[in-house]
Amino acid sequence: MSGSETRLQAIAAVTNYKPISAPLNFAETKPGEIFGSNVFCTKEMKKRLPKEIYRSVKATIDAGAKLDPSVADVVAAAMRDWAIEKGATHYAHVFFPLTGLTAEKHDCFLQPDGQGGAIAEFTGKALIQGEPDASSFPSGGIRATFEARGYTAWDVTSPAYILENPNGTTLCIPTAFVSWTGEALDKKTPVLRSMQALNTQAQRILRLFGHTDGSMVSATAGAEQEYFLIDRNFFFARPDLINAGRTLFGNKPPKGQEFEDHYFGAIPERVLAFMLETERELFKLGIPVKTRHNEVAPAQYEIAPTFESANVATDHQQLIMITLKRVAEKYGMACLLHEKPFAGINGSGKHLNYSLGNASLGNLLDPGDTPHANAQFLVFCAAIIRAVHKHAKLLRAVVATASNDHRLGANEAPPAIMSVFLGDQLTEIFEQIRNGEVKASKKKDFLHVGVDVLPPLPKDAGDRNRTSPFAFTGNRFEFRAVGSSQSTAGPLVALNTIVADSLDYVATRLEKEAKNDPKKLHAAVQAVIKDIITEHGKVVFNGDNYSEEWYKEADRRGLPNLRTTIEALPALVDKEVIEIFTRHKVLSKRELQSRYEIYLEQYVKSVMLEACLVLKLGKTQIFPAAIRYQNELAQTCTNLKLVGYTFDTNTLDKMTELVKELQDSLAALERILANHAHDKEAEAELACHEVLPAMLAVRKAADTLEGMVADDLWPLPTYQEMLFIK
Repeated sequence: MSGSETRLQAIAAVTNYKPISAPLNFAETKPGEIFGSNVFCTKEMKKRLPKEIYRSVKATIDAGAKLDPSVADVVAAAMRDWAIEKGATHYAHVFFPLTGLTAEKHDCFLQPDGQGGAIAEFTGKALIQGEPDASSFPSGGIRATFEARGYTAWDVTSPAYILENPNGTTLCIPTAFVSWTGEALDKKTPVLRSMQALNTQAQRILRLFGHTDGSMVSATAGAEQEYFLIDRNFFFARPDLINAGRTLFGNKPPKGQEFEDHYFGAIPERVLAFMLETERELFKLGIPVKTRHNEVAPAQYEIAPTFESANVATDHQQLIMITLKRVAEKYGMACLLHEKPFAGINGSGKHLNYSLGNASLGNLLDPGDTPHANAQFLVFCAAIIRAVHKHAKLLRAVVATASNDHRLGANEAPPAIMSVFLGDQLTEIFEQIRNGEVKASKKKDFLHVGVDVLPPLPKDAGDRNRTSPFAFTGNRFEFRAVGSSQSTAGPLVALNTIVADSLDYVATRLEKEAKNDPKKLHAAVQAVIKDIITEHGKVVFNGDNYSEEWYKEADRRGLPNLRTTIEALPALVDKEVIEIFTRHKVLSKRELQSRYEIYLEQYVKSVMLEACLVLKLGKTQIFPAAIRYQNELAQTCTNLKLVGYTFDTNTLDKMTELVKELQDSLAALERILANHAHDKEAEAELACHEVLPAMLAVRKAADTLEGMVADDLWPLPTYQEMLFIK
């Protein structure tokens, strides 16, 4: 079967789509009743555990108290019984290696009893520690390939859950993953360490303001997940989507997103059915998803949960991505999480909403009705401003991937320059502090719409800015540069650590200048905030981050503009970064170096994979289609000449030029790929500065050919088909 036939069959299959999934019966199991039904949550623990054991586990979850190993056998027995009641036959230690994906090692509960039968066993030892083979996961030089031992360690702060399958269920236990020598080989361990560091430094600030109950300060997070949906028939007809997650070829369709008619538009029935089932599955897992809507680009959508503890939110984000992909298959669709699956239209991010707070004080980034009088809020806010300015390169590095470069380096939401949006109200307050004593701030007002039947609407004191990479949005900061396919763990580790370091700086200053005298605290706070804004206020920008003027202004201010991953990643091993990560016991120098090497290698592998796909598709699908059409034109020209008609050869000449351009660009790419660099840095440079431009040259010729070759000959599903045929 030719490529063009495959494409045409895919179109026919899409237009004849019939649901394969039975409609959900919401009357039988109501959403409110199923929330958390597959989670071994504290409510379930309280029911099943002895009081003292429950209190011990709860203290670890709520206050970060040291886990008592003696409780493990009792918890394991209760967890096993609960899981078996849910139909589980196996348990799995779930961890998050540095691939950025989710890993699982499944073991059976059943053990032979020696009498021809079996008993269900699950001990405290099995709960606390597992031992997957560590040799096949990236370690960045921490472990040699032949050194295989690695351990998973039970994370009691993230609840165990049941993963359903049509043929059974599995008990999943969130775990950390470390090497035999104790280094973190995963995403979770540094998150937990960074949250511990953040709590330590935040407590120092709170004690200065008279809060001495010691209630644990935790980072909270909620990530807005953007994604694309296309029909699976189109997906399987595009080898680039199957292997790379994005289209390496594709001419601009007649209609894109320029009509601005997709954003918040009516959700197509098939997509809405998928969303409803996805939410239902996530509700069972205790994931508080709240928002769904059409995004800006055609075929693009968003799902967003409410805030949770950062560690739990990170685990839930991984489950959201897995569930989106799994449920999409049931509705005959493929869920694309690549940051830029279609050139020329908006890509997908994962906007990470970040705050911090504790049980006794609530959200520490809530300014209240009079933020100018809320010194505690201003201290935490100023510390974050300082952190972002001092470590802008690090924040760019933790969102740096080959796929995310297509958004950040291309001046798409948001740009690669790290800046902070505060809004008019907070900017005015900090300016007043810089210039002297703060006296007032803009107040909230009411928006009068001018229609009698509509009530006056509360109006915030400041607007929002959707172009800023790091924006204050009322009671939290929104880090908008995170990529759609990324784990939120890396950005959270960076944020927690640099904020902890800034709180350390502020606390040390206040402790010295206030000398535990409440009367001196106000003046000390004013002085510290004034110094921070004077030195670091240049990172604050409330304007259009996409404008050319901002790039010039950012350069004048000395703000880094790291457009590519290879420019950004060295920040991971910067001397100052190593110093604060080691001082706050989040990552060692060796662990940071390993991440730098792993992410650099992943960048090279991603680019080289795409380059090989470009060669294969260019040679085996696009070039043959172009030659066939060129031959058709040439034959038509010859036939017309034989009967005395004059044929305009402009189209044939243009086709001949483009075919040659395609051949030449493919040959050039092949020559570049034959080169071999001597180390990872040189390989990355080659990939960035030579391979990617050569791929774009092939694409330019191919996409132009798509606009000329007869439609029945073109082998790949087009943008118009994938984005608009539901």
